[in-house]
Amino acid sequence: MKARTLQLACLAAAALAFAVPAMAVVKIAYIDPLSGGAASAGINAQKHMAFLIERINAAGGLNGEKLELLSFDNKVSPQESLIVLKKALDEGARYVFQGNGSAVAHAITEAVLKHNERNPGKEALYFNYAAIDPALTNEKCNFWHFRFDADVDMKMQALTNVIAKDPNIKRVYLINQDYSFGKAVAAAAQKMLAEKRPDIKIVGDELHPLQKVQDFSPYVAKIKAAGTDTVITGNWSNDMLLLIKAAKDAGLKVGWYTYYGGGGGGPPPRGAPPTCWQGGPIPEGAGLVYRKRYR
Repeated sequence: MKARTLQLACLAAAALAFAVPAMAVVKIAYIDPLSGGAASAGINAQKHMAFLIERINAAGGLNGEKLELLSFDNKVSPQESLIVLKKALDEGARYVFQGNGSAVAHAITEAVLKHNERNPGKEALYFNYAAIDPALTNEKCNFWHFRFDADVDMKMQALTNVIAKDPNIKRVYLINQDYSFGKAVAAAAQKMLAEKRPDIKIVGDELHPLQKVQDFSPYVAKIKAAGTDTVITGNWSNDMLLLIKAAKDAGLKVGWYTYYGGGGGGPPPRGAPPTCWQGGPIPEGAGLVYRKRYR
């Protein structure tokens, strides 16, 4: 028995001597909605993150270090985001990814800045892939925040440049989500249309709760009653899909100028171009400008 024990001890010692050192682990926190009305957008992006991390790790990691994804459900709530951000930082994450909801982005960027000021040597970086309120990289800009998408004003410049060239557009209705992003979309539309096409009349400027409306038919009724010929919206995820569904059900015939009208999750509109995304609802900054007259 003693000889057997000695043999096992020697084998264990040899294994340790020739073992390859374990790869260091770089923890990446993903903070986005994984439940609730915006879950489809958050889960879609989470799958992309997981896929890319798996590929990087299979190729030997990043500079020899393994990446680990820590996913946190913030329910598209700024308050919930601060709670899970602290948890992520306590678990050793130093890279934070988020993109769905500019209100959430405002909370995270300020929290990361404060954390870094209080914890020199343990700084975290915030990577914003889709929250596009211009204030985030203007008056609220800070060294630790990196955004990769064009902001609200850049996208609205593109939309209004197209609108300005269409003489058939006379009456525009704005409908957006009631938070910083939606308000920025509405403000940009008002300003740029006044500059480029002062003859266009804004016949409605509506804000609705974020990812809480289950039936947009009352909003569509207002759009129709206003004699609208064109709608501009920054809605995303369920708020985009349900708005279009209600418009289709009501037979609303207008032009749609949207930030995320190419979001999937349902059958495409008749005549939709092949570039229309069908992989699932897309987040607030995916960069697709899409116009379609639904019939």
